[in-house]
Amino acid sequence: MKSKNLSLFILVLMLTVLAVFFVYPKAPIGGYISQYMPWKLGLDLVGGSYLVYEVDMSGISSADKDSVINGLRDVIEKRVNLFGVAEPRITTSRAGENYRLNVELAGIKDVKEAINQIGETPFLQFAEVNQVEIPATATTSATQAQEFIPSELNGRYIKGAQLTLSDLGQPLVSIEFNDEGAKLFEELTRKNIGKPLAIFLDNNLISAPRVNEAISGGRAQITGINDAKEAKLLVERFNAGALPAPIKLINQQTVSASLGQDSLQKTIWAGLLGTLAVMLFMVLYYHGLGFFASIALFMYVALTLAIFKVFSVTMSLAGIAGFILSIGMAVDANVLIFERTKEEMKKGLQRATSLDEGFRRAWTSIRDSNLTTILTTIILYNFTSGFVKGFALTLLIGVLVSMFTAITVTRNLLRIFYAKDLVVKK
Repeated sequence: MKSKNLSLFILVLMLTVLAVFFVYPKAPIGGYISQYMPWKLGLDLVGGSYLVYEVDMSGISSADKDSVINGLRDVIEKRVNLFGVAEPRITTSRAGENYRLNVELAGIKDVKEAINQIGETPFLQFAEVNQVEIPATATTSATQAQEFIPSELNGRYIKGAQLTLSDLGQPLVSIEFNDEGAKLFEELTRKNIGKPLAIFLDNNLISAPRVNEAISGGRAQITGINDAKEAKLLVERFNAGALPAPIKLINQQTVSASLGQDSLQKTIWAGLLGTLAVMLFMVLYYHGLGFFASIALFMYVALTLAIFKVFSVTMSLAGIAGFILSIGMAVDANVLIFERTKEEMKKGLQRATSLDEGFRRAWTSIRDSNLTTILTTIILYNFTSGFVKGFALTLLIGVLVSMFTAITVTRNLLRIFYAKDLVVKK
């Protein structure tokens, strides 16, 4: 059993050492890795621009407003990504009857060009698809490629799109055209029976359904969609490019990089001093046991930061606050375990037995308290936006890792190095 504990401890220790070099950008390994996998820092740390757009919903029915705003968000996010902005954050908000899109562009340099690219209403267009044969060359054989020919049918001829279900429960996308659009669509489908009909949004292909017959009446359905999620996304994109919902820039704020760096330095020092204060308290109050808990806490900090960097978690001030809060919570499990251990020792049990009982009896309290925190963070992440979501994500990851380090790492440390001269304050 002891050899098994030792092997696990050595493995975690090696991962911790690698994590330290990985997360510290000035370390030899960390500096090299950071060229390809840098820290993702939020707008409030590296500077950039914060743009607020108001969406004109005056021509949109109440039933279509949510679909339109979600479709616009998706289109703008794609535009920002094409512009080259790292980790853009685009959220929606509502003030009374006013719908807004909030765009955070961290580290953006050319704000005017980004504004020009974002500030256009999405354009939806249908195109015919032709197969073109590419002649063979000296190094390649003859191949076929698709040629897209834009048609007159575009988003302004569409009334809207909806998600429906077939008699067998399969998701369908229903499209409705206005009178002029119905004529153009019937003519277009009659010319392309048996061929795909390409649909572009902002020059991005979003669908290419096959035309089975000429469609009249101004209504059409897209079938063969994999799941309802894909169908919903397609509806949102249709509505974003079809329904007249222009966007207008109403507010722009610029955050300087110097202010962000100053805030980052202060936050790092606050987190470091807070961690050292927690370690000092544990050592002074629990002596030897507190020393092992401090080692586990250091491992927790290194492993959690490595997870943040591996999974490209965007670190904002709110996210860092969530991580720092999780540091204090990480040692909470050890406090419960050590207090239970002291109670068992007062009953006259051996220290090793008392330690096992302390872990066993404290586990239910640790499990329940962490589960309630995890549930809260999941709710915050799914039903909020902006800085609250960043706070919830880092806190959630921190709590999950803390359960591992507090239970597994601390327990293995004590089983390996538990000695008779280990003193527990009674």
